Amino acid sequence: MLSGEKILITGPAGQIAYPIAAALAKDNEVWGIARFSDPASRERVAALGVTTRSVDLASGDFSDLPDDFTYLLHTAAYLGGGLDYDLALATNAEGTGLLMRHCASAKAALIMSTMSVYKAHEDPWHPYVETDPLGDAHLPVIPTYSVSKIGLEAVARTFARALGLPTVITRINAVYGPNGGLLVHYLDQIVDRQPVTLRWDPSPYTPIYESDVVDQVEAMLAAASVPATIVNWGGDEAVPMQDVCRHIGELTGRPVDLRVAAVPGTQRGAISDVTRRRSITGPCRVPWREGIRRVLEHRYPQGVDGPRLAAHAAARAMTAQGQQAG
Repeated sequence: MLSGEKILITGPAGQIAYPIAAALAKDNEVWGIARFSDPASRERVAALGVTTRSVDLASGDFSDLPDDFTYLLHTAAYLGGGLDYDLALATNAEGTGLLMRHCASAKAALIMSTMSVYKAHEDPWHPYVETDPLGDAHLPVIPTYSVSKIGLEAVARTFARALGLPTVITRINAVYGPNGGLLVHYLDQIVDRQPVTLRWDPSPYTPIYESDVVDQVEAMLAAASVPATIVNWGGDEAVPMQDVCRHIGELTGRPVDLRVAAVPGTQRGAISDVTRRRSITGPCRVPWREGIRRVLEHRYPQGVDGPRLAAHAAARAMTAQGQQAG
């Protein structure tokens, strides 16, 4: 982990950013910005020792922030479920450029994107490489997301060159862990004896455990460059979510009711080719089966028939909105 740096993190209460903020705050001066519509989420972040400010990225008003950050970690994203593309682009794309301009003196910027920027491939086992075609992922829950994230990448690439700001754009896969995530959402559904509905059969991903993401942040920042480096950020193992759910059933003793609701135009699979990522970070440390076991023990410390460890509100909201974002 980095030490002695002044780091700005956007969306620090979110499912992915919170454990990163927690790790970095131990040995760095960390600031966190978000709208913080839920005061409890701001308090939770501040308890880590993070200096918080309420900022709306779409406004471009960063007057309440210093401009001497040494690193920028931009993980926040607008996930609105409507069809307001103007707002999505203003927040995810324009907001990114304005933020990079404010942090122009930084050593490096990490701009988090998503696997949902890739044009859907008819083969569910197709491993998406960074040079694959981009396109609208037609996500039914968050329809503006993939288009605005493509916009984010274009803006980040432009500002990296215009400002001379070393930048790495990371296309994140399904992150999961004690703070939530797609696989944790399925875990809770199975424990609650609810059906699990997937878009396709099979529906493979390359999930990555949250501690691996935290461990790889420094290497990702070191890979930042001008022009921007683009890298898939997923785990080392491709696995269908059907297999993940069946494994959860074996661990919990719960029946697994799997259903398929095909959504035309969507990605049949979300497998990251991680050749480039492995060259930057080395291998991941947590296999998916081990990750599921860790989450199960954390979330249900007294077993699945005992009380559930309360989920964090921000993580629940992020999972509920983004569970199909890939």
